[in-house]
This record gives sequence, structure tokens and C-alpha cells, in this order.
Amino acid sequence: MKYLEKTSLLRRSMLAVTLVAATIGAMPTQAQGSGKTVRLIVAFPPGGPVDFVARTISEALGKELGTTVVIENKAGGNGIIAAEYVVKSPADGSVLWLSSAGAVAINPGLYKNLPYNPVTDLTSISVVSRNDELLVVNPKNPATGPADFVANAKKQRTALASSGRGSVPHLAGELLADATKAQLVDVPYKGAAPAITDVIAGHVDGFFGDVPGLIGHVRAGRLKPIAMAAEKRHPLLPDVKTFKEVGIEGVDSDNWYALFGPKGMSAADANRVSQALKRALDTPAVKERLLNSGTLPAASSPAELQALLQKDIAKWGRVIREKNITAD
Repeated sequence: MKYLEKTSLLRRSMLAVTLVAATIGAMPTQAQGSGKTVRLIVAFPPGGPVDFVARTISEALGKELGTTVVIENKAGGNGIIAAEYVVKSPADGSVLWLSSAGAVAINPGLYKNLPYNPVTDLTSISVVSRNDELLVVNPKNPATGPADFVANAKKQRTALASSGRGSVPHLAGELLADATKAQLVDVPYKGAAPAITDVIAGHVDGFFGDVPGLIGHVRAGRLKPIAMAAEKRHPLLPDVKTFKEVGIEGVDSDNWYALFGPKGMSAADANRVSQALKRALDTPAVKERLLNSGTLPAASSPAELQALLQKDIAKWGRVIREKNITAD
């Protein structure tokens, strides 16, 4: 009897050990993670659109990685300060960078002595979101859509505010001018906020900007939406046509946000973070918050991001060279 009791006890103990081992095997490892906190670098101050996306995805991303994701804002230098920090960081997945297209796809053409090469000094992980450009005007502007805006701009000089020389809003205006031969004049500002303010006040005729930064003004009637510089209409602006719909090609402009790591990050780690991000973006609360803000969740593979990066470096580099654009 005592022998049977001991045997039963031993079997229960072995079963318990097996269950614990199975549970541990199903849990994320540290680098899966190593339990290290992941620092997500943002090249802009708190409160901006990139920071908003970072803070929206951080908790869900941390949960999928089995660790904590903290935001570190390293603003300045048109993204260069953040880029240099990331490039010099350990390639173990503990430091990631959420960058807008400008710092990685436009800066290479804009700066002659850029201290980093986005293609070779960074590891592409995944696109996070798309931010298609929307052309807006003052509500008193007679244009109601892309066709009549362009027709009017062919008759008279039309001032387009931008958030700075070489910014996506500036380059989108240059693409529209090339595609239509309209008389569009760039009026650079130090950031999007003062540019938008002057369009609302009627001091300049229009502005290309990311939907998240404009949707509140459009909803309030302070700005009139004219056209999307995108492949498709935006879900928050279903009545606003794209330039393509009226036969104007070559204006598509997407200030996408994407996740990068330092050079040397293993393919396994890059894929692990990419898949974790995809699951985080599929979380209903995260998806809803991003969509309501106007940014469009758009996860990708590392290879797809690398291809997009190289394509846009070539695209924006060509525009910058042809127009002799230099940084402010």
C-alpha cells in the first residue's frame, strides 16, 4: 500500500514538472525577450503624430514581445539625432526606432553629409502606418475638388504652405506642379502647425499634410479638403477624390511610419518583432484608435519595408535633385 502511494505521488510530481516546463516553453523568452525593457525611440517631441502612434502601439507591442516598451523622445536635427543614437545602439532588439519617412527616405537626398545610411546602417523591421497627404484650402477658396483647384492654379500663382523645405508636404506640392504645370509656389514654415494656421487665416492658398494633423480642422469646417495624394480614398474622407481619379498621375505621397533597429540585428529578431507588431496592430483597441486619428495601420515584412525604403529614397532623391532643394 505504501509502495502504491509513493508511486502515485511520484507520478503526480512528474506530471506537475511536465506541465510547468510546457508552460515555460510557451511563454516569451527574454529576447523573445530577454526580459530587457525595449526602448522605442521617437525623433519628435511628445504630443506629435509620431509620438501618438508610438504610445498607441507600445503597450500591445510590449505584451506581444513579453516585455515592457518605453518611449524615449530624441527630437531635433530633422530626425538625425534619433538616427545617430539608434545606429550606435546594441543590435539585440532592446532599442527600436519608430521613424517617419522623412528621416530615412528624404534625408539621404536632402543632406550631402548625412551621418548615417538608412539602407546599410539600420535594420528594416516593419511598416507601422500610412499617412497619405491631403490637400486642403481655406473654406472660402472657390475650388471644390482637384480638377478645379488645378484649373485655377494654372491661371494664377497659387501659394502652398509647407512644413519646411524638403518636407513631405513640400515635395507633394512639387509633384503636383510637375504633373499639372500649375503655378504653385512653396511657402515654407517651421513645422506644420504655423502653416495650417495661415491657411485657416487665408494668408496662403493651401497645404498638403498628413490626414491625422488635418482631420480635426476638416471636421470643424476650418479647412476644406480638396484631394488625396494617394492610391485610394481615405476611409475618414470617403467623398474626397484622389488626384488619380481625375487623371492626374504621379502625385502619390505617403509619409509612412516604420520600425527600424540598429545594423546587425539578426533576421530572426527582426522577424520576431515584425510579427509581434502585426499582432499588436490587429488588436481591436489599437486599430480603432489609429484609424480614428486618420493614420492607417499597415504592417509589413522586413523585406517589404526595405523595398519601400529604397523605392522612396530614389523617388524623393530625384525630386530633390531636379528642383535643387536644400535643407533649411
